Amino acid sequence: MFLPALRRHLALLGLSVLFGAAAGSASAAEAAACPAIAAPTAQQTQLAERQARDRGFLWRIERDGKRSWLFGTIHVARFEWSFPGPQLAQTLKQARVLALELDLSDPQALADALQTAAATGSPALPPTLRARLARRLAAECLPESLLTLLPPALQAATLGALAGRRDGLDPAWAIDSMLAARARAAAMRIVSLETLAAQLDALQGPRGEQSLRFVERTLDSLDSGQAAPQVQRIAEVWAAGDLAALERWPDWCDCMNDAGDRALMRRLLEDRNAAMVERIDALHREGAPVLAAVGSLHMVGPQGLPARLAARGFRVERVLFAR
Repeated sequence: MFLPALRRHLALLGLSVLFGAAAGSASAAEAAACPAIAAPTAQQTQLAERQARDRGFLWRIERDGKRSWLFGTIHVARFEWSFPGPQLAQTLKQARVLALELDLSDPQALADALQTAAATGSPALPPTLRARLARRLAAECLPESLLTLLPPALQAATLGALAGRRDGLDPAWAIDSMLAARARAAAMRIVSLETLAAQLDALQGPRGEQSLRFVERTLDSLDSGQAAPQVQRIAEVWAAGDLAALERWPDWCDCMNDAGDRALMRRLLEDRNAAMVERIDALHREGAPVLAAVGSLHMVGPQGLPARLAARGFRVERVLFAR
């Protein structure tokens, strides 16, 4: 059975956070089944900050006498995970540039992203598929206006990113967003490694021909109840920093079952990695220390960012966290 949960961790993640915040738009009847909107108290926040520990995957990269870092993130998380542990906090202090897949922490960037998404051509949805999307949007307490505001594949990606909310895994606590907020507060330079248009192209395929397939199979995964356990599993792997398990993700993701699945994974991982490594390399050559923080699946395998940067002459060393 096809499971696109991993794809949702790779594509259009900042927008998932944006639309996750729209959870208050449901009717009164629907709201009774909605996950509570995340609103920690000041006391909970202070406790989480004091108890923060390092999670995820961090590498030092060095070349030409300069040091930068790679950090593998996750795009849905638990509240207590959204505070950097000692090692990541120290890295943030040393870095001068934060490079994200797509920086949507700036309101203008959000507005531009929405405009780009709305202008993207996508195949029209069959009525049955449109009805299924509408039902899912209502179930996740999202406004039906998204049916006209966003391309169908982006609607599906947004819904998928919310699959773990009832288990406490919320896009509101995305690690990318946490890093962006801290970088902005510290007046760090924040750059995007990609454009929204490039991410949409990867998600939808050439000329949007894979869009309907992606939407249908994403909805199948959500309706069958398979999406949430997979979100839970990859979140646990990330939190434990279990790189060996992450390297084996093709064995357990249930997302590489046919040629279409594998082609999508190549577009979302290998093809995007090629462009991102060029950008990271260029930023490093500018001289200011860079922290490049992208989804953790971009870090694994011979086509992952650490391997590609090593092939470019970087000394790449994983930073192991205390457990």
